[in-house]
Amino acid sequence: MDQKRIGAFIARCRKEKNLTQMQLAELLEITNQAVSKWETGVSLR
Repeated sequence: MDQKRIGAFIARCRKEKNLTQMQLAELLEITNQAVSKWETGVSLR
């Protein structure tokens, strides 16, 4: 699976739960920038 497909999957799941990137980040105790990078396929770290 490539990073863009993984990112699209993360975004789709987040939106299905009606969460913002900020809310997901808070739940995972990470930054919203990290979530954004995941969803755009820039990074998976």
